[in-house]
Amino acid sequence: MLINCKGNLIDLAQPRVMGVVNCTPDSFYDGGKYKNENDFLKQTERMLNEDADFIDIGAYSSRPNADFVSVTEELQRIVPVVELVLKHFPEALISIDTFRAEVAKTCIDTGAAIVNDISAGMLDEKMLETVGKLQVPYIMMHMRGTSQTMQTLTQYDDIIKEMLFYFSERSAAAQKCGINDIIIDPGFGFAKTLAQNYQVMQKLELFKMTELPILAGVSRKSMIYKLLETKPEEALNGTTVLNTIALTKGANILRVHDVKEAVEAIKIMMNFEF
Repeated sequence: MLINCKGNLIDLAQPRVMGVVNCTPDSFYDGGKYKNENDFLKQTERMLNEDADFIDIGAYSSRPNADFVSVTEELQRIVPVVELVLKHFPEALISIDTFRAEVAKTCIDTGAAIVNDISAGMLDEKMLETVGKLQVPYIMMHMRGTSQTMQTLTQYDDIIKEMLFYFSERSAAAQKCGINDIIIDPGFGFAKTLAQNYQVMQKLELFKMTELPILAGVSRKSMIYKLLETKPEEALNGTTVLNTIALTKGANILRVHDVKEAVEAIKIMMNFEF
């Protein structure tokens, strides 16, 4: 289960960690936390020192009811951070969290390695074609609607069956556009109720039938802090619990705000067989 990142073959049979660096003022957990170049560099350095395999950089918050951001503003936020990180950490493998083809292409041309699209190409008709031409790995997430509307679109007859059909259709479309390395993300928190998020986690192993690597992104999300009646700042322990469960069910990448804890979970889990 290999993906090609800038000529580096990464084996996802060994679970990997993707550290989140947001350059948005309104993300649900760390929005506005990094205010200058030094902040971004310190956070990136810390994650790399804690053995993050990838750094996921985003400039458009995908939390429910997030503010609209223009393409111009998204580019103005994200490109300088990508340039900064690669100047200081040229070996870093950067994932670009965007649903816009123009942003994806600009950042890959700047030196990023992966495109991480919350919409699986549904919000920009040029995305799949663009990623195919760029020949980079593509993370496609399950969601419905947009960040502004997704929480009104949680009605499913059979959520697992419908998600499997979604990934079948979207991966076929991606492959038709020449995308070779596809990773699927169930989209915890996106167009799903609290109960549905746990239903998807309970059945996560079923997504292995797609024969595609699985990314689990539960870090400090509302499915944790709402259940525990707390807040994102106090959701690290719950995050580690869910990351561990995800690993037992076949997750290949953990997308997290806290790299050290995720790496430790993987190291412990690797001593068991499931």
